[in-house]
Amino acid sequence: MLPPEPVSREFGFERGRPIDRWYIERFLREHAVDVRGRVLEVAESTYTQWYGGGEVSSSDVLYAASGNPDATLVGDLVSGEGIPEGAFDCFICTQTLQFIADVGAAVAGTRRALAPGGVLLATLPGMSQVSRVDDAAWGDWWRFTARGVEHLFAAAYGAANVEVRRHGNVRTAAAFLYGLAAEDLDAADLERDDPDYHLLMTVRAVRR
Repeated sequence: MLPPEPVSREFGFERGRPIDRWYIERFLREHAVDVRGRVLEVAESTYTQWYGGGEVSSSDVLYAASGNPDATLVGDLVSGEGIPEGAFDCFICTQTLQFIADVGAAVAGTRRALAPGGVLLATLPGMSQVSRVDDAAWGDWWRFTARGVEHLFAAAYGAANVEVRRHGNVRTAAAFLYGLAAEDLDAADLERDDPDYHLLMTVRAVRR
């Protein structure tokens, strides 16, 4: 019998690295060569610093409301307001699009921000608890499947310019929902992919 309550309601942060972050960081490591030139990241510049190194010529942080001291841009991906067009060589957009009601317009907004040849590195949740803080602030609107993400990004970028991967399996999905951390699992558990369990989707999209 499974326990009726999660181990953590904070995505496992207090236990270590959340399981979805394990997949996100593996994806960004694999595409670190894309983190170069003018880089835009949502909410903070942590991943730009971790994976960009000396290849980053400038770093900007996007936030949707005033009050974030790390933000250099306050802007709206749906309308484009506050975000320069065609300005960035790389856009790191992790675990953000589920909090935007008009998600199709927001995906189009990620493309609009990129310079020609620029690369979007995005992640989206497939299975996750609701983020109460973000739900109160913006609305926690969506969860995704790999097919749905392919459809969504192909509409904005063109199918030939989009690479979508799904990550996870029944064990990592259940562990994440219960609030366990990556440190609670073996590496073999984390690395095994099951096509029926889409815990997280990663996207590499290029503005041609």
